[in-house]
Amino acid sequence: MREMLTGNGAAAWGARLAEVEYLPAFPITPQTEIIETIAKWIDFGECNCRIVMLDSEHSMITAAGAAATTGVRTFTATSSQGLLYGMEMLYTVAGWRAPFVLVNVSRGLASPITLEPDHNDILAARDCGFLQLHCATCQEVLDSVLLAFRVAEDPRVRLPVIVNLDGFYLSFTREPVKVPSVQEVAGFLPPFDPQNQGFRAGTPFSQAVAVLGGTAYSYFRYQSHLAARNAEAVFTESAVLFNETFGRSYQAVETYCCDDAEVVFVMMGSFATKAKAAVDQLRAAGQAVGLLRPLLLRPFPAEAVRRALVGKRGVAIVDQNLSPGYGGILHSEFAANLYGCRDVNPVLVSFIGGLGGRDIGPEEFFEMVNITRAAVASGCIPPPRLLYTESELRDMRKWQSIALEHRSGGELQ
Repeated sequence: MREMLTGNGAAAWGARLAEVEYLPAFPITPQTEIIETIAKWIDFGECNCRIVMLDSEHSMITAAGAAATTGVRTFTATSSQGLLYGMEMLYTVAGWRAPFVLVNVSRGLASPITLEPDHNDILAARDCGFLQLHCATCQEVLDSVLLAFRVAEDPRVRLPVIVNLDGFYLSFTREPVKVPSVQEVAGFLPPFDPQNQGFRAGTPFSQAVAVLGGTAYSYFRYQSHLAARNAEAVFTESAVLFNETFGRSYQAVETYCCDDAEVVFVMMGSFATKAKAAVDQLRAAGQAVGLLRPLLLRPFPAEAVRRALVGKRGVAIVDQNLSPGYGGILHSEFAANLYGCRDVNPVLVSFIGGLGGRDIGPEEFFEMVNITRAAVASGCIPPPRLLYTESELRDMRKWQSIALEHRSGGELQ
């Protein structure tokens, strides 16, 4: 079946096809449509799931973790400030090894407040113990929810997963999406097997809810790390089966026109589709340019990234986030991964763009290539650059002058 679905609708369909049993929820823009859609299906008898409205994202994530530890297939969703409000429990339920799926609809963080997307919310959670998948299209949202459940529930992993999509650019944008049948999905995603999972009478199980001293704490934390590392291989296996079942191929790291590229863009999320279009335009202009897009960010696909960048001269890393006082988060992760690799040593140039949903135009991709090529030629790497046009700066100066006019008591002309 092929339907025109929003990213939110695609996430809801992923949960429905996974036959989730429990959905604790709390509304927040731009995620709420996911919960509303599933609630409508429950009312119409089309989805056999129990939905419960909680009093906050903190309670919602707690309930999701508690349900998953008892062997119930669990799904929930949030966005932006809601993800941060539940941050304490992200660490907690990951420590419980509770395998469920949380969809995050990325939105820039206050202050100043915005409803448009960037990735500071989801990247604030990169060390909490959840695995992370980052989607670029509505089709990928549906498919990633199914992949996330299969990876999360695998005995070698048993960790929660965040599936991330960009607010508005994906959440409320309709795209054609292939919706598989329940029977097809059942061949890919078996029922949740709670064996060796959960608190059950008469079944002793080591769950690391409370420990005393660093020895036990270190042991359990490291076990979670090893489980997260296992997830990369499990994701690859699951993606192969997914392709065999549905005819759609996914990899931890997507590459586009990279084989003969001299300069490669690195982006993730829906804005990577803008980079893909720019690559086509640059190729038409005779430039050897490609794109690398991490679909799997946690665990970090280190070897796949290195393989993709062998022989590349320059890498323009476009971060849709900002770590104040440092720069781009993806840039730092890529730099750390490539440090000391003699056979993979491209010049990495950092760009900050798309904050608060700000668009990135084709001319800016052309300019990023020029700056990266100049850095390769000179060996002088520029500091992180904010993508910002002269016309935008003029607008800001105008708004500032209006504010100053009001402050000084003058009259607007």
